[in-house]
Amino acid sequence: MAEIVQQRIEDRIPELEQLERVGLFTKKEVKSIIKRATALEYKLHRLIVNKEDFIAYVQYEINILELIKKRRAHIHYQFKREEIEYPIIHRINSVFRRATNKWKDDVQLWLSHVAFCKKWATKGQISKVFSAMLAIHPDKPALWIMAAKSELEDRSSSESARHLFLRALRFHPNNKKVYQEYFRMELLHCEKLRKQKKELEKAEMDLGEYEFSPEILSAKLAEVVYRDATGKIKEAEFVISLLNIAAIFDFTKELQDFILQDLQANYTEDSLTWDFMAKRELEAPGAGEELQTAKGRASDISRREEGCCQVYEEGVKSLNTEPMWTCYVAFCWERLKRKTNVQELKEKRQERLLGVLQRAHDSSLLKEDYYKNWLQILLSSGDAEGAASVAMAATQLYSQSVSVWSLSLQTMMQLGSGDVGKLFQDALTRVNPKESLPLWQLQVQWSVANQTPEETEAVFKRGLLSAVTVIAMEIKESYLDWSYSTGGYKKARKTFTSLQENRPLSKAFFTRMIQIEKEQETPKMNSLREYYERALQEFGTSDDDLWLQYIQEELGPLGQPENCGKIHWRAMKFLEGESVERFTSRYTLLQTGHL
Repeated sequence: MAEIVQQRIEDRIPELEQLERVGLFTKKEVKSIIKRATALEYKLHRLIVNKEDFIAYVQYEINILELIKKRRAHIHYQFKREEIEYPIIHRINSVFRRATNKWKDDVQLWLSHVAFCKKWATKGQISKVFSAMLAIHPDKPALWIMAAKSELEDRSSSESARHLFLRALRFHPNNKKVYQEYFRMELLHCEKLRKQKKELEKAEMDLGEYEFSPEILSAKLAEVVYRDATGKIKEAEFVISLLNIAAIFDFTKELQDFILQDLQANYTEDSLTWDFMAKRELEAPGAGEELQTAKGRASDISRREEGCCQVYEEGVKSLNTEPMWTCYVAFCWERLKRKTNVQELKEKRQERLLGVLQRAHDSSLLKEDYYKNWLQILLSSGDAEGAASVAMAATQLYSQSVSVWSLSLQTMMQLGSGDVGKLFQDALTRVNPKESLPLWQLQVQWSVANQTPEETEAVFKRGLLSAVTVIAMEIKESYLDWSYSTGGYKKARKTFTSLQENRPLSKAFFTRMIQIEKEQETPKMNSLREYYERALQEFGTSDDDLWLQYIQEELGPLGQPENCGKIHWRAMKFLEGESVERFTSRYTLLQTGHL
C-alpha cells in the first residue's frame, strides 16, 4: 500500500513544481499539499474504505482547483493549464470512477461527478459518466431525461439526445415525462435549425449541397413523437400538456391545430378537454375600439366569458358528470373572484355562478366543497330563505359529511332558525361518531348562547356518555368552564368532584381546575394539593411537567417548601423511561434558579 501511495504522490510532483515555479503557490504551501494529499491517499488505499474518504479527497482536490483559479485571476497568469489543472481534473475523474464502481447504487455520487464535469469543462467525460450511470440505473426516467438534455445543451448533439430518448422509451414505454421532454427536444432542435437557416440566408452564404429539410423545419419530427406518445398514452391531460409545450414555440401553428383536432375528435369523454377548450375562448381576439374605455373592456370580457360558458354548456350536455360540473363551477367561481369596478359585470358573474350551482345541485353532481361558496354568496346577498334551503339540501345529499353538517348548522344558527336543536340530533345520529367532535363543539357553543342552563347541562351530560375518548374529554373540559362561568367556584368544584372519577380524563381538565382555584381571592393550598394528587394518579408515570408544577406550587407563597423533597422522591419512584431524565435535569435547573 505504501508503494502505491508513494507512486501517486510522485505523480503529482511535476504539477506542484509548476505551481511553485509560476508563482501560484509558495514552497510552504506545496509541502502542505503533499502532506495532506498523502494522508488522503492512505485512506483511499485501506482494506476497508469509506465513501466519506472518497468525498473528502475529491473535495480537497476541487478546493485546490478553485484556489488556483483565484490565484490565476489575481496575478493575471493564464498559461500552462495542461500541466497544472488537467492532471488534477484527470485525478478527480479517476477517484469519482473508483467511488461509483464501489457504490453503484448511490445516485447522488453519480450526479456529483456529472456536476464536476460540467463545471470544469470536461464535457467529453459527461457522456461517459451518464452512459455508465444509465447502465446501472435504467429504471430512473429522470436520469435518462437529464442525460438527453445534457447531450442537447452541453454538447449540442440533437442526434445523441434523440438516441437517448428512444432508449429511455424502451425501458419506460408509457412514461409521460419522457415523452414530454422528447417532444420538447424535437421542437428545440427544430427552432435551432430555423435560426441557423435564417442567419445563413441573412449572410447570403452559399450552402452548396447542404439543404435544410422542410419536413424537419415544419416540426414533423415532433408530430411523429406526438403520434407515438398518444398511441400509448390516451389521456386528455397528457395531450393538453403536449399542446402547451408546442404553444411555447412560434412556428408550431400547424402542429397545434393538428393536436387540437385530435383533442376534439378523440377526448370529448374527458372533462379536461371541455375545460381546456372553454378557457381558450378567453384568448379570442377582441374589437380594438371596445377596449378604449372601462365599460368597453368589461363588455369585451363579458363576451369572452359568454363564449366560454357556451362551450361548458355543450360539455355538460354531452358529459353530465361531477368532474364536468366541477370544471364549470370552478371557472364561474374564479371569474367572480376577479376584481372589477363595473357593477353590471360583477352582478352578471354572480348570477351566472348561482345558476350553474343550482343546476349542478339539481343533477346531484355538485361537489361538497362548493356548498360553502354557494352559502357565502347567498348570505352576503341577503337571501336567507335560499341559504336555508341550500343548507338543508346539502345535508340530505351528504348526510354523513361532518363538514357539510357543520356548515349547514352554522348557516341555520346565523339565520336564527328554531329547528337547530333537532338538526343537531339528526347530525349526530348520521355522522361517524369518531368524527363528530366539531359538531359537539358547535352544539355546546349554540346551546350556551341560546338555551336555558338546564338544557345546556343536558347537552353536556349527553356528551359525557360518548364512547369516543376525545369527545368525552373535550366535553368534560367545556363543562367545567361553563360551570365556573355560570355558577362560580362552588358549581365548578361540584362539577369537578362529580367528574374526576369518570374516565377518560385529560390533563387539561385538572390544570383548568387548578387555575380556577388560583383565581380565587384566597386560594386553598389543601384544595390545590388535592387536585395535583388526583392528576398525578392519572398521569404521574409519564408527565414530568406535572410533578415540577406541584413542586413549584409548594415553593410558592401558599406552599410548604419542606414537602418538596418528599414530592421529588415520589416523582423519581413513579416516573418511567425518558421522563425521569427530563425531570432530573429540569429539577436541577429549578434548584439553581434557571427555570
